Amino acid sequence: MSATVAAIHRYPIKGLNHQPLDAVELATGQALPGDRQFAIAHGASKFDPADPQWVHPRNFLALLRNAKLATLRIDYDDTTGVLIINRDGKQVARGTITTLMGVNLINQFLAAYLRDEAVGTPKLVQAPGISFTDTKDDYVSLINLASVKDLERVARRPVDPLRFRGNLLVEGMDAWSELGLVDREVRIGQARLQVVDRIGRCAATEVNPNTAERDINIPRLLMGGYGHADCGIYLQVVQGGRIAVGDNVAVA
Repeated sequence: MSATVAAIHRYPIKGLNHQPLDAVELATGQALPGDRQFAIAHGASKFDPADPQWVHPRNFLALLRNAKLATLRIDYDDTTGVLIINRDGKQVARGTITTLMGVNLINQFLAAYLRDEAVGTPKLVQAPGISFTDTKDDYVSLINLASVKDLERVARRPVDPLRFRGNLLVEGMDAWSELGLVDREVRIGQARLQVVDRIGRCAATEVNPNTAERDINIPRLLMGGYGHADCGIYLQVVQGGRIAVGDNVAVA
């Protein structure tokens, strides 16, 4: 296998779009830096910012139930804390979300924009050391682009890899070979990562990341074509280090 990292993506706010990175420094036992650093809690959320703990993803807005989020595009600068939200190429909100005033500005926009989809008043939340991922443990997710390409054969139409919201997009692997790497170790750049699980897919992947339409039933296609609903793998960082686009992905 001669595989390389084709792209590195972080998702600063759970449920919203990705930001591409040229390189990143992974830390042992941690998620991708800045990934799911923020989330949008709905009115019935049990997340308590005063006592921050990982809680189930159902406590936050996500594409599974809130497809309208896919119509928004964000640009977040973690050095300044400035978040810009665009829709249809136009800026619709801006705030320095490291300040209470900035967070309130963003919350006001979200409340107005998602009033038909959100339970109660949506609020942008964060907490030091908390990554709002779908798993309690901090993992890095990997998507094999060859597997997505093979899924297009089953779907008989293009399938955007962004539907799977992965951190590392890898090319050069055989289709679906990543699913057989559970309990194996991979080296990427200066980092070593342990493959801990396959990623089961839910209805969030039905949402077109460009149009926000639910236009492909990905879980059903996976089950019908392959007998499982998995696409991608979770990895745990066992030795931190720098990884970059173009780095080799070597299986130990």
